[in-house]
Amino acid sequence: MSIENFIFLLYILVLASYCGFELISKVPPTLHTPLMSGSNAISGITIVGAILCIQEGEYSKYMGMVALVFATINVVGGYAVTDRMLQMFKKKK
Repeated sequence: MSIENFIFLLYILVLASYCGFELISKVPPTLHTPLMSGSNAISGITIVGAILCIQEGEYSKYMGMVALVFATINVVGGYAVTDRMLQMFKKKK
């Protein structure tokens, strides 16, 4: 990978991180649970993509494994947070 490609990819990462932070910080609490469910679905697609990457070359095998681990953590954590948020709306006996 050339230095120009690396700088371009780093630029995309920084820009996406900034945009994501700005979008998430402006979400009202009432919309958090539905957005978290949608995010879990997207992470599920990421898991499938990571599994497909693991089967390819040597470098993509390691990157796919890292993506698989992070996406799995994101899905499990997202479902735990969503479940906890939904428990707050249930009537107490």
